[in-house]
Amino acid sequence: MLYFYILSAILMSNRKIMRLSLTILFFISVFKTYSINPTPFYSKEAEHWADSILACLNSEQKIAQLFMVDAFSNKDSAHVNGVKRLIEKYGIGGLIFFQGGPIREALLTNYYQSISNVPLLIGMDAEWGLAMRIDSTIRFPRQMTMSAIQDDSAVYKMGIEIAKHCKRLGIHVNFAPDADINNNPANPIIGSRSFGDQRELVTSKSIDYMKALQSQNILATGKHFPGHGNVDIDSHLALPTIDANETEMDSLELYPFSKMIEGGLGSMMVAHLNVPALEKTIDLPSTLSSSIVNNLLKKKMGFEGLIFTDALNMKGVTQCFKPGVLEKIALIAGNDILLYSEDVPLAISEISNSVKKNELSQADIDQKVKKLLMVKYWCGLNQKQFIDTTNLYNDLNSPTSRLLQRSLYEKSVTILSNTDSLLPFRSKDSLRIASVVIGDKKNNDFQLQLKQYANIEVFNEDKDAPLSVFNALFSYLENYDYVILSLHGTSMKSQSGYGIPEVAGKFIDNVLSKYKSVFTVFGNAYTLSRFKNLKSARALILAYEDFPLVHSIAAQVIMGGLSASGKLPVASTPSFNRFSGLQTMPPIRLNYTIPEAVGMSSSILNQIDSIVKNAIEKKAIPGCQVLVARNGSVVYQKSFGTFTYDLKDTVINSSLYDIASITKIAATSLATMRLYDKHKIELNTKVSKNFSKLKKTNKGNLTIGEILSHNAGLKSWIPFYKETLVKNEPSASIYRSKNTDGYKIRVAENLYINVSYKDTIWKRIIDSPLEEKGKYVYSDLGPIIMKEIIESITKTKLNDFVNKNFYGPLNLSRTAFNPLDHFSKKEIVPTENDTIFRKQLLQGYVHDPAAAMFGGVSGNAGLFSNSNDLAIILQMLLNKGNYGGQKFLSSETIEEFTRAHYPNNRRGLLFDKPETDTTKQNPCTRMASPSTFGHQGFTGTCAWADPQYGLIYIFLSNRINPDSANDKLIKMNVRTTIQEIIYKAIKDNSSVSN
Repeated sequence: MLYFYILSAILMSNRKIMRLSLTILFFISVFKTYSINPTPFYSKEAEHWADSILACLNSEQKIAQLFMVDAFSNKDSAHVNGVKRLIEKYGIGGLIFFQGGPIREALLTNYYQSISNVPLLIGMDAEWGLAMRIDSTIRFPRQMTMSAIQDDSAVYKMGIEIAKHCKRLGIHVNFAPDADINNNPANPIIGSRSFGDQRELVTSKSIDYMKALQSQNILATGKHFPGHGNVDIDSHLALPTIDANETEMDSLELYPFSKMIEGGLGSMMVAHLNVPALEKTIDLPSTLSSSIVNNLLKKKMGFEGLIFTDALNMKGVTQCFKPGVLEKIALIAGNDILLYSEDVPLAISEISNSVKKNELSQADIDQKVKKLLMVKYWCGLNQKQFIDTTNLYNDLNSPTSRLLQRSLYEKSVTILSNTDSLLPFRSKDSLRIASVVIGDKKNNDFQLQLKQYANIEVFNEDKDAPLSVFNALFSYLENYDYVILSLHGTSMKSQSGYGIPEVAGKFIDNVLSKYKSVFTVFGNAYTLSRFKNLKSARALILAYEDFPLVHSIAAQVIMGGLSASGKLPVASTPSFNRFSGLQTMPPIRLNYTIPEAVGMSSSILNQIDSIVKNAIEKKAIPGCQVLVARNGSVVYQKSFGTFTYDLKDTVINSSLYDIASITKIAATSLATMRLYDKHKIELNTKVSKNFSKLKKTNKGNLTIGEILSHNAGLKSWIPFYKETLVKNEPSASIYRSKNTDGYKIRVAENLYINVSYKDTIWKRIIDSPLEEKGKYVYSDLGPIIMKEIIESITKTKLNDFVNKNFYGPLNLSRTAFNPLDHFSKKEIVPTENDTIFRKQLLQGYVHDPAAAMFGGVSGNAGLFSNSNDLAIILQMLLNKGNYGGQKFLSSETIEEFTRAHYPNNRRGLLFDKPETDTTKQNPCTRMASPSTFGHQGFTGTCAWADPQYGLIYIFLSNRINPDSANDKLIKMNVRTTIQEIIYKAIKDNSSVSN
């Protein structure tokens, strides 16, 4: 601070003397105890501008510059007028913004800056980003969470992004990082705001954060000097005491601050603490202590940056002195900027009087103001700054920021135990798994994400539930093989058991000790100390924070969509040491993220929304599901509209659709590939070998390969149902309204067909003529025949075979034939209002008449599913037959079935493919690679996978509602237009064909 005393003394002298003084100061600095980098805001240009402004201010205006008052963008006009008055009448130096929203804050900042003669310095507590104070912004991890990440560059990357957000919102000072060493787990105010309880860890990460902020000309603030970690009282409520001696303080609490000073820290915040080792006056807060601020911080430690008080409305300091006197003493103690004064006019008056009484020198005031003005210059406030609100929300929530946020939280998840490598859960479809949420709503994001992977039953309970409720739930859990237990709504305060009532805590301990449990804690590391039986858990996961994104990430770690690599950053429980943490295997299932994570554009993919909404508005469809995945990551998954045009039932991601001909690839082809893999079927084998009914018929010499590729010349389809109608009504001799002897095949609600009628259907198929040999004709008869061949070889019904070999092991909880046997009607989207055959709205019954007459299970149709389950099937195929840690099919078989086999026929073996002949109609976009495979469905569905780009595209709708005459979806080319958007969203799409 010697620099400023000399500077004040020669302020009115000639510049030659000033230059000489600065030279002398340079040599003085060489002999300081600490090797200190220059404070960032010092420069000749800044000094010159500061001098020019300082010369224009009178005594009271100079004092007013030393106040930063609270500002809110969610308060009424009285608050705004109060701030306005302090700016216009007194000329305060800055504002510290608290609660509100970004647009509102930007508008207020512009207004306040416009009425201020000297540009205002704007500050905010943004330790984990703007979201610490305002809504509609990105919440980055707290500092404890950041310390769990084993990426040394993580803090710096986060600091850069937060700095950019601050700058975009006109904020110049981020009151971060928190450099407190949280060496007292009972600390009620710091806790997870600290990087940890080890000085080297706290120091290195604090410096990284500081350097990141200041590299973007956002002033970093070390807090809470001289160290707020070893307290058990909240300084907002009372004055905490630090009992350490001076040597202990110097080696621990002060260490991060001294290293930050050496690194060029721009500002420091002084805490309200009672530190007897550093201040002999009993109960004098450190903020008001000249021994701590002037002697220790400025002289001994050599800090030349801007010094802020902590908020002067906190009980830790207001109990000592009245407003006005309090601010005066804070300045005398050595602070530069007074935060959150309770009475600014009174304080200005009191300080002004103290200057007149020589309690404070004018030179001292001037040097404080000049330092502030130099900071303002460094922040760009030598010119008026106004925030452009255009795209402000999007800029503060950019894909780049969201990707960083997600990446940081993914890297932080810490697995503390994993008995027998239980996690990620392997595919055991027979397991009964319960998810029990304590302290949050049922079907929160954690449970919804778990249910994307498996059929998991969900429960929840309030933390404050009575013992009887917990006991009942505890007993009921005996019905499950595993319990995924998650804890939510915790607090930082040990005094309240971290927000975990005793009854809830005992319930959790009992579950861990009795049941095979996976325990996920959505709270900071100190909450672990609340439990006695952590070692009993089969797996223990610490997720650190409690909001939807973290819920989703933790669920993905459990189920194998993401791997975990975090380490416990503090010694929070005897059960686990500091830096404990297990790394799990690479992902084995789909994960759910944002497009930028896989090189795609969110803004382009979001164009899908308008395409779908237009289709709904034009009544091409009442609703739909759309899913896009790339490289094993689901990056777009949305549901739109309603079940029907009556707008009653909303489509959600779990809703089931009749996927029509996608059944061919999602059931019949899978079963055939499995048999091909097992050498139980050959493509050149005659179909009559395994289906005796076709012997001595015109179809007896057809090969399996020919019928699978629609190259057998089979008739395209046969309307079997027409011959069962009498006067446009179902024949009474063929159908019954109830399940009775001989009429057991359910065709629709209250409609059962005679079991012997299947023979009539087969006679129609057998007697049907063939087209020209080798001519491509798309036919439903081939898959129908293939189902019989599969069942003949396996001695198992097709639906049972695919359930056992694929759907169960893949944990496809939303895929089934005859879905009403497994799901409620309200979960199933209806298709056509069939006025011709079944005389009813078809909801849960297959639309295809032939499949219906076969009892809902056929090789050509009958399967119901949702977009997520279909994506899993296609991802398994893209993974060359691997998924969830299991091998389902060989890569050679998949390649064989998904390639074209015949000239002038684009089809694979039941799989459809892009049309390479530009003169012919293409079932998908021409931007798709030739290796693409998939299928469309009559009900308004499609499912495509492109191995070249790692893409999956699922579109499910009921476009035939209210009836199949509705062909607007086809005429509007909705499905293909969406697919084109998907390819355009690939950022490096130079190789995508046009």
